[in-house]
Amino acid sequence: MSELAQRRCKPCEGGTPPLPQERARALLKELDAQWKLSDEARALKREFRFRDFYRTMSFVNALAHIANIEDHHPDLEVGYNYCRVTFTTHAVKGLSDNDFVCAAKVDQIALA
Repeated sequence: MSELAQRRCKPCEGGTPPLPQERARALLKELDAQWKLSDEARALKREFRFRDFYRTMSFVNALAHIANIEDHHPDLEVGYNYCRVTFTTHAVKGLSDNDFVCAAKVDQIALA
């Protein structure tokens, strides 16, 4: 398990600046290579593919459980055999450490 996946999310305050692009790129290297930064490094995105709707929804439910525990919720786009996940921290209008912590935890679901 990665060091990021072992961490917990911390509450974010408005007025806190988002992560600098260099820091976001460094943290990205600690995640599965399928995670991508948006052009401005304001969001973290990944698409997961599954064999069928049941497996897709099982993944979504496991992800929702993590999001509720961490109190950090991604945007999801869900279809029959895919789930697109986007993490961003709305309070800072960009990325925070919490986005990378949650992405690392989501990677653990994908390995199961």
